[in-house]
Amino acid sequence: MEFGFGLPNGGPLATPDAIARLAIRGEELGFSILAVSDHIIFPSDINSRYPYSPDGTYSNAQNEGGEVLEPLALLAYLARATKKARLLTSVLVVPYRHPVLAAKLLSTIDVLSNGRVIAGIGAGWMAEEFPPVGAPPFAERGKVTDEYIAAYREMWANQKPSFKGKYITVENILFAPRPVQKGGIPIWVGGESEPALRRAGRIGDAWYPIGCNPRHPLDTLARFKAGVSTVRRFAEEAKRDPAKVGMTYWAVWHGAGERAKASDGAPMLFTGGADDIAADIEDFRKIGVTSLLFNFYRGDLQKSLDAMAWFATEVMPKVKH
Repeated sequence: MEFGFGLPNGGPLATPDAIARLAIRGEELGFSILAVSDHIIFPSDINSRYPYSPDGTYSNAQNEGGEVLEPLALLAYLARATKKARLLTSVLVVPYRHPVLAAKLLSTIDVLSNGRVIAGIGAGWMAEEFPPVGAPPFAERGKVTDEYIAAYREMWANQKPSFKGKYITVENILFAPRPVQKGGIPIWVGGESEPALRRAGRIGDAWYPIGCNPRHPLDTLARFKAGVSTVRRFAEEAKRDPAKVGMTYWAVWHGAGERAKASDGAPMLFTGGADDIAADIEDFRKIGVTSLLFNFYRGDLQKSLDAMAWFATEVMPKVKH
């Protein structure tokens, strides 16, 4: 089992020194994945429903005033600041960037990091962000995402790529350097809705859901197991080996405390003390999960470092490797 955490790309800790300190300390503590979320700009008015809050409103102190660092630029900085941890987009909104540019940026970072990039991807939820960045129509984002990913893979695999789709044609170019990783950069498909699970089963190298989606909760072991079964069924329907689809999870953990209960009355995953959290990790390991991401952001650098250290010293030693 490998562990990771999200790095801030907005707010008081989104400075070169603070980001580097969090990343470097994370590597020292044994975390092997560093994740960065994706926005390019923030509209002044957001009416789209946010998937991860009960009432659908978006609120994040890190992004107050529209502050956000572009994630691929930040991953390039992390490629230099770190030595071992894998660098994950969590998640890259695929329609926001022209696929030739996105494929080249991801490939470049993979070269600069010596093969440490993971492309966590999603189709996007904020309709208001699509027009300002020149993205295709919001209503077509699912089909755009699938096509762009296919184009990425064609470019990563071939020096003279050729791809023709509805939204993008790639021809008469030389694509180099290609990713360091054999087979190209891994694609982790984010999302908890049925279309996201279908995409993960059909084209993903792994499924990468968040546990706290109120419409599609994955906050108990039974609920998550049901999601895993669904992804594997979609893989079989797509004539893929379900074992080829990896399982990962973004836990949105906020700290040790009382063992909470989910809306179905079952224990809420990754709540409670170190023993409770370690037991949940072991349950996930048994069903094939290989990577877990947590949230140690506290708005204060020392408090964030302390949260990372607590997990590394109190939970990680209890987990089988």
